[in-house]
Amino acid sequence: MATGNVTFRQDWCKGCGLCVAVCPKKIIFLDESITNRKGYHPATVKDMDQCIGCANCARMCPDSIITVERV
Repeated sequence: MATGNVTFRQDWCKGCGLCVAVCPKKIIFLDESITNRKGYHPATVKDMDQCIGCANCARMCPDSIITVERV
């Protein structure tokens, strides 16, 4: 059961991958099937049920596009 809920402002994500690198559960990935308005592949979560709500991704994001809510 998830203890966190992660949302991304995919329209602002520049696909830097920093959030992918720091996720301890390895559930964040750059979605190559989507291209946002800036021309990047945005980050997304592949299995929200595995999220532990640590917020490492949000702290690492240089553009503050990630919101983590603890459930």
